[in-house]
Amino acid sequence: QVQLVESGGGLVQAGGSLRLSCAASGSDFRIDDMGWYRQAPGKQREGVAAVTSSGDTDYADSAKGRFTISRDDARNTVYLQMNSLKPEDTAVYYCNARGSYYSGSYYYTPPRRYDAWGQGTQVTVSA
Repeated sequence: QVQLVESGGGLVQAGGSLRLSCAASGSDFRIDDMGWYRQAPGKQREGVAAVTSSGDTDYADSAKGRFTISRDDARNTVYLQMNSLKPEDTAVYYCNARGSYYSGSYYYTPPRRYDAWGQGTQVTVSA
């Protein structure tokens, strides 16, 4: 299986910054799209930012101009740089990765795809 582990969450004051990391581990897998989601208490999980294998990015309106998603394929890691944090950013942040498994030099036909989620990291922004 593909396992994702988030880190970097914590408590910051409004206007501060945090950098979240998500490292993927496993064997014989390829990562295509990666993204960050968050879920505040009593609210539904929502997408925050995503990045494709080609480097295309997409952001929620609430994150544009403040958050930056990036990836390091050599380390199987995706990052979320969060600046100018607001109390409404308080949530558990989850990492997501989608891709395919392979065997040796071959990818399976039909593709054996995965959709992996991390356990989440708490981000708390005080007023």
